[in-house]
Amino acid sequence: MSARAQAAAAPAVAEAPGRTHATEKARIAVLGASGYTGEEVVRLLALHPVFDVTALTGETQAGKAFSDVFPHLVTATNVPRLVKIADVDWSGVDAAFCCLPHATTQEILASLPRKVRVVDLSADFRLRNVDTYAEWYGGTHRAPELQKEAVYGITELHREEVRSARLVANPGCYPTSVQLPLVPLLQAGMISTEDIIIDAKSGVSGAGRSAKQNLLYTEIAEGINCYGVGSHRHMPEIEQGLSEAAGADVRVSFTPHLMPMSRGMQSTIYVRLDGGASVDDLRSVLQGRYAEEPFVHVMNAGGVPHTRYVRGTNYNFISVFPDRLPGRAIIISVIDNLVKGASGQAIQNLNVMLGVPETTGLLQQALFP
Repeated sequence: MSARAQAAAAPAVAEAPGRTHATEKARIAVLGASGYTGEEVVRLLALHPVFDVTALTGETQAGKAFSDVFPHLVTATNVPRLVKIADVDWSGVDAAFCCLPHATTQEILASLPRKVRVVDLSADFRLRNVDTYAEWYGGTHRAPELQKEAVYGITELHREEVRSARLVANPGCYPTSVQLPLVPLLQAGMISTEDIIIDAKSGVSGAGRSAKQNLLYTEIAEGINCYGVGSHRHMPEIEQGLSEAAGADVRVSFTPHLMPMSRGMQSTIYVRLDGGASVDDLRSVLQGRYAEEPFVHVMNAGGVPHTRYVRGTNYNFISVFPDRLPGRAIIISVIDNLVKGASGQAIQNLNVMLGVPETTGLLQQALFP
């Protein structure tokens, strides 16, 4: 284990803003706890030694015990009943995970006490330009002043900004799987900003827990389908991060697909080499960039990442291959869409925000077979 990973895994709890003692537990609210990302936050926090869940919300499930909504967690959690957001006592909350649907969180988060630090898992604060948000999400942003203070939070790429943030915009799952491998390569000038092609595939949980005809078992089983072709809402988020890394405008070709599996995500990315770089150079840059990162593993030459390698975990596996076409490379990146792509990264971010060792509560290994 690297020096950084050993330090991150250390059991000691650092002093954190808003807490009076290094061993004092942080009181956590989970808004939208009846959805998949909210459930995943609570599942992961069941073994977190520092974060204590003191409020859970679910507008349509208010009054129910959490184990009535998610029976599989009856023995793993000791959490309060679900309530409506309006009934949360914010005097007993230090930080919140907001797991509400897009376009529902802006006014809610703007109304919270300033002392509450927030990780928002929706898309509402990911796009820095509110006009871009309106274009892709079909409505005017209702908290533009709060947007100005939001920090975009792929932890490995924005750790120092996250550390001092009050509001972190937790990235989307596809953008996480794409930016972790591409940002260091663009920063190093080793791949072209043009002709980036992303073929991405996700488990069905990425579509949320709402009842939808296209997500019924008979609709999704025994087949795959693409969606949001040429217009998926994660496209501007991906391009925002890649453009900042390159220092120039980056446009990508991105097509997501829905796979008949509960969770998991693979992004297969086709890039053009630049600056005289070789495939081995790309791998070397990524291995050097992430050598001290506990959750990102860059495989050796020939290693093929599988989604099952990261199932239920906060890890990202990356590999680089030569393309058959001269001057091109193929990059494969896999994550669990609900963990590193959502709830796990959210906890990783809040660990950083509250001065807790970054890997706390997140060292689960993959479920296999």
